Amino acid sequence: MSVNRASVGIEESAQSVVSNRTTSGYAALTAKAPLAPFSFERRALREHDVLIDIQYCGICHSDIHQARAEWGDAIFPMVPGHEIAGTVKAVGGKVTKFKVGDRVGVGCFVDSCRTCPECRRGLEQYCSVLTSWTYNGREQDQTTPTYGGYSERIVADENYVLRMPENLPLDACAPLLCAGITLYSPLKHWQAGPGKKVAIIGMGGLGHMGVKLAHALGAEVTVLSQSLRKQQDGKRLGADLFYATSDPETFTKLERYFDLIINTVSAEMDWNQYLKLLKLDGSMVIVGIPEKENAVAAASLVMGRRSLAGSAIGGIQETQEMLDFCGKHKIVSDIEVIPIQKVNEAYERVLKSDVRYRFVIDMASLKRR
Repeated sequence: MSVNRASVGIEESAQSVVSNRTTSGYAALTAKAPLAPFSFERRALREHDVLIDIQYCGICHSDIHQARAEWGDAIFPMVPGHEIAGTVKAVGGKVTKFKVGDRVGVGCFVDSCRTCPECRRGLEQYCSVLTSWTYNGREQDQTTPTYGGYSERIVADENYVLRMPENLPLDACAPLLCAGITLYSPLKHWQAGPGKKVAIIGMGGLGHMGVKLAHALGAEVTVLSQSLRKQQDGKRLGADLFYATSDPETFTKLERYFDLIINTVSAEMDWNQYLKLLKLDGSMVIVGIPEKENAVAAASLVMGRRSLAGSAIGGIQETQEMLDFCGKHKIVSDIEVIPIQKVNEAYERVLKSDVRYRFVIDMASLKRR
């Protein structure tokens, strides 16, 4: 009997990876501690699991908030990262959706209860029982902590793994798994498209994706930014109009102008000013979470039948829809790729808005430390 030694070698290699569960990464060992090298174990491959060799992981502002315990309870040691892109290294015996070598991604969560009304509607991000977040969360056993994408590999159930566009660079696709879907979901839900006037507040990691996506959906896009410093970038990315919110004339000129405003800013601001920019029946959707509570005057809503709403990420089906949409329209994030050894420096630069517009970690740098 002849033996295909090449296929045997691949099979043995994959088996070796599966049996070696020790994983290198970077973690915050305590709240506010600088991230440092950290080794931990991934779970053994289950029958519906996919083992992913992580090639790139985006840095989200929420990584900083959580690593510094700024959003309440946090689980340490913490390996952040939920914009994960890589290739399939091995699959469980009953996996049907992916094969070794596929380009895949993992976003903000890796499991959910699957039975609640929200999960049944494909809105796993709003699971009313337990969403297992990709990091700083718990597996469905409610005990095992989750570790994120600042690491060399991850194991996830195939139903929570996403197929990445084949025609786009994998590094620039990584931020689509949080920044992309965070903007795509409300744009679709509130029906941004031809004939609609959409404003994006803020031109950062989230906002620049909102400009690209709203433009591709066919809406008229306006950027509302503190200054005109990023105006040229905004126009390049697809903005039709660009206004400085530091200019009081902006709020006079644009009163009752927009059908939809998406607020990506987490800093303290007066929402009432922006609500007055909405047309009758317009909506302002909050996707950034300020540290302090925001007071909203009833008249800002009542006197225009306006709506103030919030939106998180998207479910698995909608996130895959977003990735396919980005592949069709050749949409990626504007990125700066860094080695993982510069992650703490990158955190400080994010806080200073010193990146255009998303940091992405090249995980190959883990092997060069």
